Amino acid sequence: MTGKAKNGRFWLSLVIFCLTGQVAWTVENMYFNVFIYKMFHASAEAISVMVAASAIAATVTTLLVGALSDKIGKRKIFICGGYILWGISIWSFTLIRMDVIHALFPAAVSAASVGVSLVIIMDCVMTFFGSSANDACFNAWLTDVTEEANRGKVEGINAMMPLVSILVVFGSFMGFDLNLPGSWVTIFNIIGIVVIAIGVAGIFLIEEKTVKAEGNQSYFGNILYGFRPKVVRSNKMLYFTLAALAVFNISIQVFMPYLILYYTVTLGMDNYVLIFAPAIILAAAFTGLYGKVYDRRGFGFAIVPTLTLLTLGYVGLYLFRSTVPVFLASLLMMCGFLGTGAVIGAKVRTHTPQNKSGMFQGLRIVAQVLIPSVVGPAIGAKVLAHADTVLNDDGTTSFIPNANIFLAALVVSLFVWVVMLPLYKKEKQYAK
Repeated sequence: MTGKAKNGRFWLSLVIFCLTGQVAWTVENMYFNVFIYKMFHASAEAISVMVAASAIAATVTTLLVGALSDKIGKRKIFICGGYILWGISIWSFTLIRMDVIHALFPAAVSAASVGVSLVIIMDCVMTFFGSSANDACFNAWLTDVTEEANRGKVEGINAMMPLVSILVVFGSFMGFDLNLPGSWVTIFNIIGIVVIAIGVAGIFLIEEKTVKAEGNQSYFGNILYGFRPKVVRSNKMLYFTLAALAVFNISIQVFMPYLILYYTVTLGMDNYVLIFAPAIILAAAFTGLYGKVYDRRGFGFAIVPTLTLLTLGYVGLYLFRSTVPVFLASLLMMCGFLGTGAVIGAKVRTHTPQNKSGMFQGLRIVAQVLIPSVVGPAIGAKVLAHADTVLNDDGTTSFIPNANIFLAALVVSLFVWVVMLPLYKKEKQYAK
């Protein structure tokens, strides 16, 4: 790690930007689904479309902005400016309400359908700013300022933040009645203001590391750099690792968009925040410490236990319904989810070419977000196509997620093991 990265400002920047970014992504990835489900009675197919559209927006944005940040040689302006605009776009969701929709579209046949469409569109707008700041430039900055010897530790902190953010969001929102529009207005106000404030704080916290990509011919050439056959042949280990990342995240996205709905609607766990907060804390602590295993023992040793934990978690969530077994299964799943993400993420950074990290962030998002977010929720929606329904007060119906989503996620996760076999062989052949 560079001298700059060793100081307190780096670690503070790492924690608050990772955490705040993941809080915003948690609201989008988990609570937007709840938002359009409760406010506009969205179907599983609509939720799948929203997740896929956001993933496409994230991928295109990361490709464009990542290459641009390499071309300019700056990350900080995109990180700080992006966070500020990201917060403003989150705040704009306070305006997507049934009363506003009725006022703006009085002739609409279904205000709920209009609401779902508006949420999907604005989700893509919000994703543009969030991906510019976080996916494209903050992640490239982390790659720039870390080294192989400490990437496991840094990636462990980075990877634990999704669960820490879930804890923060769950704890902050547990006092809100999510069936009331006013609750959502308050939630989007709070998250929007916090993200804006972090963007402003970054102006003083983040230490710029000027990077100039080598061999730049043109901006548009840089956008497609990671997809060139010659680049693929020269970085085989990176692409094998990205393949493993894609399959792993497809498994996660089969169930993740429906997880809160499964806990609350299917299992009737209204106090799920209090039940799963300890699991989240334990899984986050596990992930933060497990990064050191990667640093000391390497990828091949570190990946097997975390994938095993993920598999056991899926089995438990599929089989059990009562509180204690579901808690234990969720703990295993969360440890496996974040631990595997940390190990594979560190491996991706290790094999990302120096001074070209911005150009490869789009490729990472293809594997981590685009493919999983299109394929995973579609599998989940297919599994839930014939799920039971519940009658709403306005006469409409909503689907009830069932445990089959975990069985489907388990089946997909088995293919991660298949991908790992050639990865082990290639790791020995192309070890650096």
